[in-house]
Amino acid sequence: MDRLRQKLSTIAHGDHPIAGPLHESTVRDLLDLALPHGDERVLDLGCGEGAWLLRAAAERPGVRADGVDVNEWALDIGRERIAAAGLADRVALHQEDATAYSAPNQYDVVLCVGATHAFGGLLPTLEAARKHLAPGGTLIVGDGFWEKAPGPETLRAGFAEDEFMSLSNTVDQALLDQWIPVHGHVSSLAEWDAYEWAWTGTLSRWALDNPGDPDSAEALQTAAQHREEWLRGYRGTLGFLTLLLRQAARPEPQHTLFRH
Repeated sequence: MDRLRQKLSTIAHGDHPIAGPLHESTVRDLLDLALPHGDERVLDLGCGEGAWLLRAAAERPGVRADGVDVNEWALDIGRERIAAAGLADRVALHQEDATAYSAPNQYDVVLCVGATHAFGGLLPTLEAARKHLAPGGTLIVGDGFWEKAPGPETLRAGFAEDEFMSLSNTVDQALLDQWIPVHGHVSSLAEWDAYEWAWTGTLSRWALDNPGDPDSAEALQTAAQHREEWLRGYRGTLGFLTLLLRQAARPEPQHTLFRH
């Protein structure tokens, strides 16, 4: 993601820092399920400004967390908010490629919500998360799916027909990869609308309030294009699924005995 895209994306998410079609109450419920003890180690792959981690740690004094992202604009905002909340000693944000991140310890909870594209899709994301997840841990992963088959309008908005699958087939992907869903949330149309109006509206307001900024015209055009693609392209077609997954025990490899 280049610097201009990072800047505009960060501005667009200013009033919706969760950066996905999820209501605050949904985020709270998901975190309550994933963090039952309140002393877990948490990793967010593609954390943006660390909104999930801020919420996880603010109400749970034992939680320690790391977030990884390449967007320096979002990370700078996140670090300011984490420091203002008095959480800088427990929540650290790292500017690096999430696919290359390594840590000396594993994590009780790993998140990747709305950032599976960084790994090349759902299955590579699941494999990457597995390396970071401690035994018995929980993965929170959020990805798109097709509510219905994408029509020409959706494809013209820049999506590929095979970019996502149906809801049932998306869940099947996780099951076939030896993950067990322990909870799930399908974002409602109201959650989608709130997210998209916030995205396009916040960016448009910034552009109108900052006409002297060299990126103002680009921001206004980006917001208008996004709004058009959403309203005429994928609204009601693209869904969003957030799953809480636990690892199933992988079968031991079978060894063949050769008799001579």
